[in-house]
Amino acid sequence: MSKAAKNTEEILSGSMIKALLSLAIPIVVNNFIQTMYNLTDTYWLGKLGTNEMASISLVTPMQSIIINFGSGITLAGSILISQYVGARDEKNARAMANHIFVCSMLLALFSGILCFLFTPSIVKWLGADGTIHSMGTTYLRIVITDLPFLFMINIFSAVNQAQGNTVRPMQLNMFGVIINMLLDPLFIMVFKWGIAGAALATMLAKVPCAIIAAVSLFNSKHSISINLRKFKFNTKMFNNILSVGLPTAIGSSTMQFGFLLMTKNVLVYGNDAMAAYGIGNKINSIITMPANAMGSSVATIAGQNIGANQPSRAIEAYRKSMLIAVIFLFTAGLILSRPVVSTSIVKIFSSDDNVIHMAADFLSIMAFWCFTNAVYNNTVGLFNGAGNTIVTMIVDASRLWIFRFATLFIFSHFFHMEERSVWYSVVASNGISALIIYICYKLGWWKWRIHKE
Repeated sequence: MSKAAKNTEEILSGSMIKALLSLAIPIVVNNFIQTMYNLTDTYWLGKLGTNEMASISLVTPMQSIIINFGSGITLAGSILISQYVGARDEKNARAMANHIFVCSMLLALFSGILCFLFTPSIVKWLGADGTIHSMGTTYLRIVITDLPFLFMINIFSAVNQAQGNTVRPMQLNMFGVIINMLLDPLFIMVFKWGIAGAALATMLAKVPCAIIAAVSLFNSKHSISINLRKFKFNTKMFNNILSVGLPTAIGSSTMQFGFLLMTKNVLVYGNDAMAAYGIGNKINSIITMPANAMGSSVATIAGQNIGANQPSRAIEAYRKSMLIAVIFLFTAGLILSRPVVSTSIVKIFSSDDNVIHMAADFLSIMAFWCFTNAVYNNTVGLFNGAGNTIVTMIVDASRLWIFRFATLFIFSHFFHMEERSVWYSVVASNGISALIIYICYKLGWWKWRIHKE
């Protein structure tokens, strides 16, 4: 029995805790590795100055908008392929992989060219000028050219995760981040290329990973592989990708666009606040990785079990996963929210006293309430695994565009909390969104697509 077949058997009929952890642990490591790309840039640029930190914090959301839109397509692929795998339909699983590949690569080329051309205008619209505008434009233009490589890696991850294999994507990304960690100090500190060196190191680290991913994806010996010679456009599959992937893509990119507007609000309080906001968000992304990983695991397990007509096991995975994630994040949050702990962590990324003070304050507030991410991500995972991404799109978009901006307005205009209005708007909007998506689950809305099929 192949490794993929063994993973499927575990997901469909084995120990649920074992299935969850065997998927989630490599995803946690993989997510941490991917975060290390930005953290490595943040660490070395922090040694150069606050302007470099502010520049990368300003333009990262724009990069994330495009990446998250593309990730919506690959997420749809992972969900739909996993459902075919659960139904033991390898032929359609391979056909779906072909469609995902074509759609993703066309999107990468189109969006990369478009963003490259309009980068100076985008950075100016964000409110940057002078040095910040120049640095932000340089960084974004370089990192945006790695989209075809990044999307190739994402397709590789989606195909493997759909089969219950999260170890291979982890190994591939680990290789990439090691290259990035070697190139960053070389380009930034030795060659003195500054922010351009950080961006170039990030881009070049993805090239060999994308080549390895392509070789694996086109290997016909694998149970699910890509063969463009046999590619035939299937309207039904394309519509399925749009119906599942487009809501996720729109929801994620709309949310990231909201982050982009948030940076404009943060920049009002100065470059120090902008740098603190960037540091706090990056560290928070590490704290919430277990919740993200458990949510991704739930999506894969739910997808395969729904494909096998076993929705009860999808529910079992969701409940056990959320319990584990909530307990873990609540405990970790209590520890990390202590000022002495948060300050020590922030000092790794900045030596500016004012930035350290603001970033530690932001991190303490977010860490204490991070358990709400466990509720949110696991419930979203169940909805995604069922292919019902309309609800998650609406809640994702509302989290930023309604709840975050509304609470930001209240905290800043009525309570005059200055930069802390941003900190508290983040945790308030996350908590409200977690409550709403959980209510949607209790109402049974996650079953809509199952009933339709």
